[in-house]
Amino acid sequence: MKRTHFDDDHEAYRETVREFLAREIEPNYERWEEERLVDRSAWIAAGKSGIVGLGVPEEFGGSGVTDYRFRHIVQEEIARTGTTSFGAGLALQDDIAIPYILHLGTEDQKARWLPALATGERIGAIAMTEPGAGSDLQGVKTTAVREGDEWVINGQKTFITNGIHSDLVIVVCRTDPNAGSKGFSLIVVERDTPGFGRGRKLHKVGLAAQDTAELVFEDARVPARNLLGTEGRGFVHLMEYPIGRAYVDARIQTIYGGTTEIMKEIIGRDIAAGYA
Repeated sequence: MKRTHFDDDHEAYRETVREFLAREIEPNYERWEEERLVDRSAWIAAGKSGIVGLGVPEEFGGSGVTDYRFRHIVQEEIARTGTTSFGAGLALQDDIAIPYILHLGTEDQKARWLPALATGERIGAIAMTEPGAGSDLQGVKTTAVREGDEWVINGQKTFITNGIHSDLVIVVCRTDPNAGSKGFSLIVVERDTPGFGRGRKLHKVGLAAQDTAELVFEDARVPARNLLGTEGRGFVHLMEYPIGRAYVDARIQTIYGGTTEIMKEIIGRDIAAGYA
């Protein structure tokens, strides 16, 4: 069935994405898989080609694209080429980190963080999962205690996408131990923060080059102005912006489409053999 939800502008952009992947990603992908990390230069190249930061407004250095079909095309083409270790990190940046800052950030935060995220010069991450707690956010033990004009963060995170390369990490912290689900907040920790470090680069079965790491916070002192959104509404904020789900659908559709073509070929051969 012919798809009709893409117009000429979308298809022209698809060619741009294909050329970018063929030039910058596919020739290096096998090496990155062996090294178990996509090179940081891939992000800079993506920024120069207009592949990252599509949703960032022009005033903050982005393309100002509000039509999500362009992001859909990026994920379709990444799935088509099988360069999904690169695609996973890119999706985290464009579909989670940037939208959170765009929708929850103050004007000061947007001005400080979005321009470099839009060009790929800085890489974003979100840190929720913890050792022993898995994806159960009620089990988060990382704490952030307010001391004057700073938050002091202590704890560990694991399985964090973009963890090694990340320059900005949106950290889910427990800011009030007595408030239950209303005691969590989102705080942005920057790369050069004293007390913030990387643990192991994690090796996985599949997506070998995808940047996945442990993060450690030991009395990490973060400016109070790095609170993202409203204090105590961390859980609410996490549920408000589920756009990251859409990129999964784009990948599945493309992968399924490839499987369908293979099955057509196999079935066609069987039918032809039956008439031979």
